Amino acid sequence: MSSHYVYDKDDFKFRRQRRSIRSVLLRGLKYFLASLSLAVLYYIIFALFFSTDSERRLKAENRMYEKLYPEMEQEQRLLEDVVSGLEAKDNMIYNDLFQTDVLSLDTQISDYLSESDSMEVSDILLYSEKRFRPLYEKAQDIDRDFMEIFHMLSLPDAVPPLAFPIEGFTYTSVGASVGEKINPFYKVKVIHDGLDMIAPSGTPVVASADGTVSSVQYSRKGLGNAVTVDHGNGYVTRYAHLSDVKAVRGRRVKRGDVLGSVGMSGKSFAPHLHYEIWRDSTALDPVSYFFSSVTPEEYSAMLLLSASAGQSMD
Repeated sequence: MSSHYVYDKDDFKFRRQRRSIRSVLLRGLKYFLASLSLAVLYYIIFALFFSTDSERRLKAENRMYEKLYPEMEQEQRLLEDVVSGLEAKDNMIYNDLFQTDVLSLDTQISDYLSESDSMEVSDILLYSEKRFRPLYEKAQDIDRDFMEIFHMLSLPDAVPPLAFPIEGFTYTSVGASVGEKINPFYKVKVIHDGLDMIAPSGTPVVASADGTVSSVQYSRKGLGNAVTVDHGNGYVTRYAHLSDVKAVRGRRVKRGDVLGSVGMSGKSFAPHLHYEIWRDSTALDPVSYFFSSVTPEEYSAMLLLSASAGQSMD
């Protein structure tokens, strides 16, 4: 209990009055709440009409960003168009080299990433397994192919025809290779099963690998005078449009043995050697077997010239 003095107007005296603890607490609470309310009010008024240095700096930055945002949006759209073009070009190059599309995030995972800032580890593992299982299976197929190649190379006479059939041949003399080419006589696209190797008439034509002469053909039509050599393991080479033939059917030949001379017998537009490589009745691109006879730069140029030549010479 506490006491205090109050003035009595009727008696004109100060009288002592006792005050309870509860009333004291209530009065103190009222003063505290009033002070707090005034402090909040003063803060709101100050915040509304006065700004600190940090606030003024932030407001200035916001105004600057408002002006820059439209330009940034336009630049973003331009970059997206550029990236889309690069992705399309990259996919074309990748497809030409590896015969498959570039591995990219599919729609499902892209939607998931756009809706969520994080991914569960289990989701990442499941998605990765789904995406890379076909690649793993493809890698196994490649491993099996290499094992088959190593097995073939371990067999006697298993090396495929890798040498040039014309000595001193250069990549600048490469003509049309395997594929659809325009026939120089009929001016229509026909299947071309070999590689045109341009050389002067009379240039010696040699065997590109060891083998046995399986066929000698003399003709004024088609491939003209031609020699076919069986190299074993399914590999067969054919040398056509020869001016003369020096090979004998059934005779064993070594790599570099002369089979005939370059000419334009049969249906030939100009002197050249029409050279074919077959494997198990499938026509192969002879350029693919010249990599060991030239430098990497010459090999790249040879591939480009043979693929870009749209017209054959026979």
